Amino acid sequence: MTGAIPALSHRLRPVLAAICLGATSVLMSAPVFSEPAFARGPDGIADVAEKVIDAVVNISTSQTVEAKGGGAEGRGAMPQLPPGSPFEEFFDDFFKNRRGGPGAPGGKGGDLQPRKTNSLGSGFIVDTSGIVVTNNHVIADADEISVIMNDGSKFKAEVVGVDKKTDLAVLKFTPSKALTAVKFGDSDRLRLGEWVIAIGNPFSLGGTVTAGIVSARNRDISSGPYDNYIQTDAAINRGNSGGPLFNLDGEVIGVNTLIISPSGGSIGIGFAVPSKTVAGVVDQLRQFGELRRGWLGVRIQTVTDEIAESLNIKPARGALIAGVEDKGPAKPAGIEPGDVVIKFDGKDIKEPKDLSRVVADTAVGKEVDVVIIRKGAEETRKVTLGRLEDTDKAVPAAVKKDEPAEKPVTQKALGLDLATLSKDLRGRYKIKDSVKGVIITNVDSTSDAADKRLSPGEVIVEVAQEAVSNAADVKKRVDQLKKDGKKSVLLLVSNADGELRFVALSVQ
Repeated sequence: MTGAIPALSHRLRPVLAAICLGATSVLMSAPVFSEPAFARGPDGIADVAEKVIDAVVNISTSQTVEAKGGGAEGRGAMPQLPPGSPFEEFFDDFFKNRRGGPGAPGGKGGDLQPRKTNSLGSGFIVDTSGIVVTNNHVIADADEISVIMNDGSKFKAEVVGVDKKTDLAVLKFTPSKALTAVKFGDSDRLRLGEWVIAIGNPFSLGGTVTAGIVSARNRDISSGPYDNYIQTDAAINRGNSGGPLFNLDGEVIGVNTLIISPSGGSIGIGFAVPSKTVAGVVDQLRQFGELRRGWLGVRIQTVTDEIAESLNIKPARGALIAGVEDKGPAKPAGIEPGDVVIKFDGKDIKEPKDLSRVVADTAVGKEVDVVIIRKGAEETRKVTLGRLEDTDKAVPAAVKKDEPAEKPVTQKALGLDLATLSKDLRGRYKIKDSVKGVIITNVDSTSDAADKRLSPGEVIVEVAQEAVSNAADVKKRVDQLKKDGKKSVLLLVSNADGELRFVALSVQ
């Protein structure tokens, strides 16, 4: 009898557990064969799957690559992650092995002959004329792209346009029969715990349906400038990339794009680009073949609690303007470094990512109201947006000399050795002539300044939003802030190239 216990119905296990714990009253009252209503999920899943399955397609690509020993040829571009990102290891493993790399089946690390690699992803039809949406990394660098329907029919497709920043692509093919298309839903209306359905082509097995719930919204995983992912525990595996995430009304509310997994299989953490973002990108790619995003012409950073205290902002919120482009739209509107944007075109800005997204989604040439906080008071500025040039510019590394740096220290404050910016120091640290202020020549490694990553060669331009020209100015203003009972001091700091950022340091 003992050996039979593991094979007993799961419906009896709670009762057996109660017996083992001596809770005999539970045995008397518990309905042995009852089953929670939510155990199977909602009844509508099968109806939705049947309704939309023919709109979900497989994307097959082929590419001729030149093998390079030890490389990972043939794979799609991995999302760019910052060094040390907690997702770097998982994404690296996923992308290196998914498309014929040397660690994948068929990969040959030492084969230097050109060869053809193939990959499979997913997509979905949004227009019966043959318009398909998928991920950019599914079709990146492909020589040939094919759309495979649910019934196995295959069509050659061409690229209408791609957007690398959101990892989306639009394809077009000429159908020989009537198609089924799906519509976008409103991802902003999603609720945590709401049931969703993922359909795609995991492991090249053909159309597969999985279901789960919305685990989180507005996820920023540092894979791009407009991160706003839906997180779901619906099983998403290799090959699901580019496939749709549906609500129970059969509307597309996301495009399955990324997973976190040490093995490449689903562990219940998947990410989808929300339909609100997808719909806008698709419209522009179909209309222009490219993205035309709005541009404000500012550099922004987070308003920390310390910065908020220094700027007299309660509670901490908004996007802090760290720099303004000379030829950008914000300049003629009177927006300045130190301003905090709390509302843009009627939309609340709680953090820098909010401003990046709403500016990008706003039409080029539109005049908008921008509400800022300047020295504790709200002001409204009118800005006519420009167009963001979608280029990736490499930032040159700072050139350092081997000889030890001169330290003509005149003042010490905030854990910093400070000196008036001289011609000699300007040349030593390669500081542009346009940069004015007080140079940092040394940083105490145990200070708050070191924790905030201030370094020798940076220049303090302002202290508490007032310009400084010599080391004595900094010392004097810091001492005054201490007398006034301030907990922190806000510094405007420039690097050698003139790029600005705000840093709040403790004065206690």
